[in-house]
Amino acid sequence: MNLISITYGLFLISLLGIYWSVGQEELRLWVLLIASIIFYISYQPAYILLLLVLVFINYRIGIELGDNTSPGQHSQDWQVSNEEWQYAQADWNRRRLILVSIGIFINVFILFGFKYLVPFLKFATPQNTANSIGLDSFKLVAPLGISYFVFECIAYLVDIYRGAPATGNFVKFAAYKLFFAKITSGPITRFHQLTQQFKNNQVPTVDSIAEALWLIARGAVKKGLFADNIGIFVDICFGNLQRAGSSDIWLATFAYGLQLYLDFSGYVDIARGSALLFGLKLPENFDFPYFSTSIADFWRRWHMTLGDWLRNYLYFPLGGSRAGLERTCVNLMIVMVVCGIWHGATLGFIIWGMLHGLALIIHRLSDKLSDRIEFLEHFWQSPFGIIIAWLLTQAMVFTSWIWFRLPNLKDSWLATQHLWGHPADSQFAQLVYIEAFKMSQSQIAILLGTLATCMSITYFFSRRLKLQFTWHLKLLFVPLCFYAVWLLAPEGSLPFIYFDY
Repeated sequence: MNLISITYGLFLISLLGIYWSVGQEELRLWVLLIASIIFYISYQPAYILLLLVLVFINYRIGIELGDNTSPGQHSQDWQVSNEEWQYAQADWNRRRLILVSIGIFINVFILFGFKYLVPFLKFATPQNTANSIGLDSFKLVAPLGISYFVFECIAYLVDIYRGAPATGNFVKFAAYKLFFAKITSGPITRFHQLTQQFKNNQVPTVDSIAEALWLIARGAVKKGLFADNIGIFVDICFGNLQRAGSSDIWLATFAYGLQLYLDFSGYVDIARGSALLFGLKLPENFDFPYFSTSIADFWRRWHMTLGDWLRNYLYFPLGGSRAGLERTCVNLMIVMVVCGIWHGATLGFIIWGMLHGLALIIHRLSDKLSDRIEFLEHFWQSPFGIIIAWLLTQAMVFTSWIWFRLPNLKDSWLATQHLWGHPADSQFAQLVYIEAFKMSQSQIAILLGTLATCMSITYFFSRRLKLQFTWHLKLLFVPLCFYAVWLLAPEGSLPFIYFDY
């Protein structure tokens, strides 16, 4: 079910009518759960049973963890000696640790089995053996959204282990886990953040409805109008690396950075707008990341819910920055390598993660150096220093997208080799610029630059001047946005990029 389609619009309107006509919270949860199951079946009917089983397993482990939040019968027994009490406390902690470890193992095992097992076997098996057993041509389609699904389950179990209450309502937990607006590509949402909103759920106000429709329309423009059109150019350039010149690859790399942001943030806007119509607020996932002046700031503003998960459930448990500078650098590298692996099973994603880990380490070391050298501290805070920091950050971010877009090392290495001094094939310009787009390379560069300028203006008004549209203007722009997408979006929309992750 394409999120930018009449089918999705009819699905959403029908579901809203049923949802708000039901008064009881439990019935609303059932409506949401059944609709979410139908939504997922429209994509991958074969895996819905697996997800429901995983939901039940995590639900049961959560209950067991919640039932073991204290030593229980020993807590009020004043005749128990201090030594016996300490033993009971240690036994209690051990049982809870075993439970949460089992839960994490099950989730990671499912994720590894579907997403990483086949690539790992192909990597570890000699080529002749792989060909003889047919492994080289074997492909296993992972359940849609499995990475997000598993990370949310782990967060839920760890939160309960840390003291948060477990839910005893399976329908509520299943509705949270399978909620159609976020199941395919997030944002990663914690159970207790979302389900608290179920209790006092009320019909949205006019302002909330306007905001929801504006988010959906804005997301459709980002995805259908901008990302998909840019994606055609990116696909042609990266699909013809042997024939593309250095300027073509640089332009395609810049274009892909814009495409990825507009595609993913467009999906999140549609997801958040859809949820808001049900009185539910999903967390934001982007905060103008391409205006970051450091790689650390970039990761506070890019895919924010993933960054939050990595900090809370990996970086801090590893020790964070509490164990000295050397250990902090190691932790940063581990976190970013895991981030790369989470995105995909090929070596390109690992290199992409390592590049970001290295950039975070350099940033941490430069921060320490600036604390000791007053000149450096003043320089990075000056207008010129801020511009230099922004340029360095975005140069690193955009060039590293090459390994993200071309995770096959043969392709990414070829692209990086051709970044400097490589002339384009004479037929390439004819194929791409004249036949496909009917404009020159410089005209495409101007269009992309204009789009980046519009993003800068939006950032200035939204973040610097704190100006927002009124609900009247939002409602006015909604049909205009949908009409522009219907008129100008390429025929046969591209799938959302993050559906693959």
